[in-house]
Amino acid sequence: MKGESMNRTTRILLLGAALVLLMAAAAWANDCIECHEKETPGMVADWRISEHSKNDVDCETCHGDKHSTAEDFLLAVLPDEHVCAECHEEQFDSFTHGKHNHGWTVLNAIPATHWAPDELIEGGRGCGGCHNMGVRSEAQKAEQFEKGYRYQTNSCDECHTRHTFSKKEAQNPRACQQCHMGYDHPQWEMWSSSKHGERWFAQQEGSLPEGASAPTCQHCHLPDGTHQNKTAWGFLGVRLPLPEDPQAAADRVTILKALGVLNPETGEPTAILDAVKAVDMARLDQASWETERNKMLETCTECHSRAYAQQQLELGDAILTKADRLMAEAIEIVAGLYRDGIIQKPDGYPFNYPFILSLMHTNGANWDQDLDKLSYIDQVMLRMFFKHRMRAYQAFFHVNPDYAYWYGWNMMTEDLGEIVELDRSMRARHAADK
Repeated sequence: MKGESMNRTTRILLLGAALVLLMAAAAWANDCIECHEKETPGMVADWRISEHSKNDVDCETCHGDKHSTAEDFLLAVLPDEHVCAECHEEQFDSFTHGKHNHGWTVLNAIPATHWAPDELIEGGRGCGGCHNMGVRSEAQKAEQFEKGYRYQTNSCDECHTRHTFSKKEAQNPRACQQCHMGYDHPQWEMWSSSKHGERWFAQQEGSLPEGASAPTCQHCHLPDGTHQNKTAWGFLGVRLPLPEDPQAAADRVTILKALGVLNPETGEPTAILDAVKAVDMARLDQASWETERNKMLETCTECHSRAYAQQQLELGDAILTKADRLMAEAIEIVAGLYRDGIIQKPDGYPFNYPFILSLMHTNGANWDQDLDKLSYIDQVMLRMFFKHRMRAYQAFFHVNPDYAYWYGWNMMTEDLGEIVELDRSMRARHAADK
């Protein structure tokens, strides 16, 4: 009897302690809400309508319990992907195997990133606003924090924005719009003005029956809720092995040299190729390319015949080859100016050769240095690559006629014409100055 009494007493004490802790946690959570409803009302409103609030995921769950006043706000934890993974392990694992997980690493591997103002990178109002995606090391987060940038530390809230963290929001193609638009990757503009996009918008407005096919970005690139996204050609539109056609192979080699992947003097691979491999930025063998192509083909055949889908995808492959013919011609013209000493190799360029990964920093320096050494013909070539070549081939895969021709192919032709004329005038001026 005495032992039972002791056990009962112990249980009562433990229960009491648990209740005290729960009451304290509830009081702490209420304090958070009471303060933040005044300071950040939108944040609290979003949390209240979230699934988190219905499942006892409160402020302390994600932000810890060390922040309690306006003065100690830096003690509030800004959760990274690992915190999300505590409940969403499957989605986290899937994300880490997709290309979104390499966003931050890719950004920092590009030399031009380190020549631009920090605000555009860590501050998140330029490349860093989208390329902040990717699980970071503690060292990477510490470096960012030391520069004064506290946010942009979680990839999950790019698609499931704070504090609703809505699954439906992430499944809406507009969730992709913020990043996949604009200068060098206007996939949103291509899709939204294609027949695929038109049907989705019509369906939302009730002009198309609910069961009608209206493929979204997520349907094609993140099917069945996967977070592991890849494409056959990748962002840069280059891959290995080289084509069998000699001219097409030579053109791709020229582009790989301008990307710094191959040494333009020896043709040998460089350290940049190792960086490309590390972030899975391009398909480097036929099997891996076919794997991604076949996945997309299966998606297309949900609506179209296999023969038709295959033909449409091959049209995209073909226009990329033709676009590369124009692109390689432009690169070779500019490379001749380097070789003949008419353009001086900028500091930071790996070779005496045009360098695509300089982006528009064609002086090869920090943004406020050597501004009188910016090479305009290089900038036209880079615009041709990043703006118009991208549109020429990406528009085929997104089924958009106007982007493929007027915003893509036709503008590449115009760029090449300008490069030819600039080459003539620069050579004439150089000869006259001798």
